[in-house]
Amino acid sequence: MPNPLSHFSIHADDVERARDFYEAIFGWTIEPWGPPGFLMIYPDGDREAPVHGSIQQRRGPLSGEGVRGFECSFAVEDLGAIAEAVEAQGGRILMRDFEIPTVGTMTHSLGSRL
Repeated sequence: MPNPLSHFSIHADDVERARDFYEAIFGWTIEPWGPPGFLMIYPDGDREAPVHGSIQQRRGPLSGEGVRGFECSFAVEDLGAIAEAVEAQGGRILMRDFEIPTVGTMTHSLGSRL
């Protein structure tokens, strides 16, 4: 794929709460990096992975409705187990197990107020 994803950012009101949430669900390694309120995400703990991300302190207040950030999809081994983990961590399942041809089975979830 030309121009593949290399980095994603998750903006959160409470970066430590977001860290706990994503570590519990995906098992990511998340560590402080750079300025306060900025954490680096290393999927599989690999600092040299082709895709990594960050959790960073939200810079401004939220207002209105709709998507409030970057929507992305993560490939997982057990979609049901991940959905259960999202709910166990206070998140909500918005759409469960729907099929997109050539992509796979998807579940849309929303983290608790991160």
